[in-house]
Amino acid sequence: MTVGREHPRSASGDDEAGETVEHVVEEVRDAIRHGQVEDDVSHVLEDRLAEAGVDVRPEMIDDLAEEIENDVST
Repeated sequence: MTVGREHPRSASGDDEAGETVEHVVEEVRDAIRHGQVEDDVSHVLEDRLAEAGVDVRPEMIDDLAEEIENDVST
């Protein structure tokens, strides 16, 4: 996973933010596999990361969304 390229920020620190990003990415990936996501993956990921209190640059969100889409499609 490419989370290490950039450090997401949260009020509780970078390590926890990175773990949160990983967790949210896995949740989104599983939701797609179960047919629970019909919206654009980038938007879903951005919303869920915001709900988790993690600030991630849009470019990173797009990269993560692309990875999720590629992983789920294989």
